Amino acid sequence: MQHVVSVKRKALAANDEAAAELRQQFQSAGSLVVNLISSPGSGKTTLLEATIKSLDGRLTAAVLEGDVATERDADRIRALGVPAHQILTGGACHLDARQVIGALGKTQLLPADLLFIENVGNLICPTTYDLGEDFKVAVLSTTEGDDKPFKYPAIFARAEVTVITKIDLLPYVPFDMNAVREHLAVLNPLGTIFEVASTTGEGVDAWVQYLGARLEKKRAKAS
Repeated sequence: MQHVVSVKRKALAANDEAAAELRQQFQSAGSLVVNLISSPGSGKTTLLEATIKSLDGRLTAAVLEGDVATERDADRIRALGVPAHQILTGGACHLDARQVIGALGKTQLLPADLLFIENVGNLICPTTYDLGEDFKVAVLSTTEGDDKPFKYPAIFARAEVTVITKIDLLPYVPFDMNAVREHLAVLNPLGTIFEVASTTGEGVDAWVQYLGARLEKKRAKAS
């Protein structure tokens, strides 16, 4: 057991070194980088599509997609005229910083005002891997149930932002929004919550305004 822990620590240390390199690259590019983490089917890609439409060209965006297989999510983003690159993990349950470095070296995604990293659908493994992002976003859909924050506390405690998606389905699913807000307040008292319906656009503008404000704050701090 001690040997396994040691190996894991070395792997995370190597990842952190790569993440520090990425952070410097993102700083030089003036990009705000957002790492989206959720279980499969929460609506991450649909949220990105709604985000891009709401931006309406006011800010430039690029997307790194992480999946076990297929280019489907990247194709959906490209269809909106936004550059996207698919990272295929071949079975791995998360992205790591070295994969992001490799993907950026093969593409011309930067410079961009906003770089979104859509991680592999998983609420556990991606949590501990730093990708050089400015902040993590936990995406939780109303169709998943309201017990997710306390069942998977690590990601909801570490994510600066939680986006609750598919709120248009609240009349049809047993999801207690007040309970989820209370749970999130316990896990991350300083966290920010957005409630959106990506297919109708409800709540998306507030999320996009937040991204713009975070970008301005990052650039002002760097100047």
